[in-house]
Amino acid sequence: MDQLTQSLKDGKMELTEVPFPALKAGSVLVRTHFSVISPGTEGKTVKDARLSYIGKAKARQEEVKKVIASAKTFGVKKTYDMVMNKLEAYSPLGYSCAGEVIAIADDVRGVQIGDKVACGGATAAHSEVVAVPQNLCVKLREDADVKSAAFATIGAIAMQGFRQSELKLGESCLVIGLGIIGQLSMQILKAAGIKAIGIDIDPQQIDLAKKSSAHIYHRNDEQLSGIIEAFTQGHGVDTVLITASTSSTDPVDFAGEICRKKGKVVIVGNVPTGFGRKNYFKKELDLRMSSSYGPGRYETNYEEKGLEYPIGYVRWTENRNMQAFVELITSKSLDIQSLITHEFDFKNAAEAYQLILDQEEVVGGIVLKYDLNKKLEKEVHIKDHKVLKTSTVKAGLIGAGSFAQNFLLPILKEEVDLQAIATARPNNARYIADKYQIPHCLSDAEDVINQTEVNTLFVLSRHDNHAKYVKATLKAHKNVYVEKPLCMNEQELEEISILHQQSKGGVMVGFNRRFSPLTIEAKAFLGEELPKAVHYRINAGKLPADHWVHDPEIGGGRIIGEACHFIDLACFFCGSKLKSLSAEAILDGDQLPDKVMIHLKFENNSIASISYLSNGSKALPKEYLEVYSGGKTIIINDFKELSLASQKVKTKKQKQDKGYRGEVKALVNSINKGEAMPIPFDELYQSTLASFKVMESIQLNGERIEL
Repeated sequence: MDQLTQSLKDGKMELTEVPFPALKAGSVLVRTHFSVISPGTEGKTVKDARLSYIGKAKARQEEVKKVIASAKTFGVKKTYDMVMNKLEAYSPLGYSCAGEVIAIADDVRGVQIGDKVACGGATAAHSEVVAVPQNLCVKLREDADVKSAAFATIGAIAMQGFRQSELKLGESCLVIGLGIIGQLSMQILKAAGIKAIGIDIDPQQIDLAKKSSAHIYHRNDEQLSGIIEAFTQGHGVDTVLITASTSSTDPVDFAGEICRKKGKVVIVGNVPTGFGRKNYFKKELDLRMSSSYGPGRYETNYEEKGLEYPIGYVRWTENRNMQAFVELITSKSLDIQSLITHEFDFKNAAEAYQLILDQEEVVGGIVLKYDLNKKLEKEVHIKDHKVLKTSTVKAGLIGAGSFAQNFLLPILKEEVDLQAIATARPNNARYIADKYQIPHCLSDAEDVINQTEVNTLFVLSRHDNHAKYVKATLKAHKNVYVEKPLCMNEQELEEISILHQQSKGGVMVGFNRRFSPLTIEAKAFLGEELPKAVHYRINAGKLPADHWVHDPEIGGGRIIGEACHFIDLACFFCGSKLKSLSAEAILDGDQLPDKVMIHLKFENNSIASISYLSNGSKALPKEYLEVYSGGKTIIINDFKELSLASQKVKTKKQKQDKGYRGEVKALVNSINKGEAMPIPFDELYQSTLASFKVMESIQLNGERIEL
C-alpha cells in the first residue's frame, strides 16, 4: 500500500510503498476513502521541512540546544548521524480521514468489518490503510457522506473551541481567523443559535467564508469596531474564538478590546499570548485555551488504551466531539461542500501541498480521493537487497525506535544479515528497510518471527511487548535478543524460564555495560578471588510525568525498565549469586519510584549500593561507578574515563563506549560458533528478578528480601 511521506531534511514528498500498519489491541484497520489536508497545520510542516539547515535551526531553537548537549556526550560525528537519521526518515502527514473498516482487534466493541468510519489522530495519516485506536474512530450512519465525514477530526477541533466558550442561545461571538477551523466554527455557532461575526486579513479567505456564513469582514476595515458595536448593541461580544495562526499579538489584543466585561476569550489557534494587560484586567476577561479535539487528547489511557470517560463526569470527549460533528453533517446542519475548494486523487497529493505553498489561489478544504479498485499489498519486499556480510545470524527486527536506530542498527548492519522488519509505524519500517537493505518489510511482529529466513530476533519495541515476543520466538526455536527489560513481572519471567529450557533457541538481554572495554579492563584488574564493594551512582535525569516509561502497563517504571541495567553490572563485577536485597525510595504520589537507593548482598560476601536518582543536576555526568577489592579501586566515569588505583594510578580517557558494539559482536560470535549465549540465562534471570524484588522492597518500606 502507499502512504504520503516527506523528508524533514529537504521537504521531498512522495508516495511511499509501506506495509500495512499492525493491528494492535483496541484498534481498527481502515481502508481510506478520503482524507483531508489541513492547509494551516500541514502547510507549515511542509514549509518548515523545506527550510535550509540554518532556517530549521532558527525555527527549532530548543532542539538545537538538545543537539549541543548531545554532542558533549556522544561526540560531534555521532550526534550528526543521529540528527541526519531523524531528518532523513520518512515522516507521515495528515490526521483526518474516513473510510471502511477492514479488520478489528478482538477487544474492540461497537464497530464491525464493513462499517464506514471517520478517523483522527496521528495514525489517521494520508495512507491507503490506517490503524486507529477505537476512541479516535467514529462509526458513520449508512446515509452519511463519507467525503464530508473525513473532516471530522478538524471539525472536532472547532467543536472543542465552541465547548470551551460555554456560549448560550442568543449570545454573540467573534471568530478571528477564517481558515478551515474558523469557517467551521462560524457554521457551528450558527447551528447552535449563536450570533456570529468573523474576521480575517486574507481577502481570499473572506470571500470563501462569505459562501457559507454572513457577517464576514476584513480585520483592517475602518468601520469594524463600529460594526461589532452595533452587532452587540454596544455591549461587546460575549466570547471571542481565536482560530488564527500568527506570530502577532494582535488577535489577543483585539479580542480584549472587543469583548464585553466578564466575557471569554478562547484560543483555538496558534497565537502568542504576550498581550497588553489593560483590557483583560479592567474587564476581568476569562482567557481560555482549547486543547485540540477535546478531553482525552494526549492521554495514553484514553487514546491508546481505550478507556472511556464516564459521560456523567466528562460530557464531551474528543470522540463525542467527533460524533457530534458527524451528526451535524448528516443532518445537513453544516455545509462542508462550500468549504472544499480542491479535490485531488491520492496519487497527486504532492500537487495539493504545492498549491498551499504557492498561495496563488484561494485554498480552503483540500480532499484527497483514494482508488478503491486498487489491489493493496500487505507487505513490501525490497528488490535490490544485497547481503552486506556473510553471517549465520539471519536477523529479524521487531520495533526500531530512536535508540535502536542511533545505537544498534549501525552495528547490526556490519555484523548480521538483516532479513525482515516490522515496526509500529509502517513508514518507519520502510525507511529502515531502505537504509539497511532489509528485503522483507512486514506488517506485524508475528510475521517477522515466522519468516523462514530469520533465525534470530531482535526485540526493540516498547517494554510491554517484550515478554510476548520473547516467548513467541522461543516457541519457534529461534534465538532472541531483547532490549531491557526482559519482561515486566515475575509471572512472565517464570514463563520465559520454562520456555527457555524447552527451546532450541537462546536468550540475550541488552545488558550492554558488561561489554564496555572499560568494564572488561576494570574487572580483569580487580580479579575474581576477593569480595567486592560496589558503589554505583546514576544521575538518571527527570522524565516528564506522562512519559510512557512511567506507565505501569507500558513501561513498568524506571527501576524495572532501566535500573535492571545497573543491577546486572553490579552482579557482573561481584561475580556471585545474589543473596538478598533491600531498597528505599523518595515517593512522589502515584508515580512509580525513580529516586531509589538499592542495597545488594551476595553469597560470596560482596556488597553493592546503587543510587538511581532522577532529582540531580543535569551538569553532573550520568554514571559514576566505584569498585573496591583487595587494596585495589576502579572508577568508571560515565564510560568515558577509567581510573585503576593500586600502588599507582592509571587513568584512561576515550569516547563514551557503553558496550553496544561489544555485546552485538559477542552475540554474533556465540551464534556463529554454536556456543552458549554471552550472558548465562541464570544471570539474566537473576538481574531481572532483582528489579522486581527492588519494587517489592520499596512497597515494604525498605524491608530486606531474601533471594
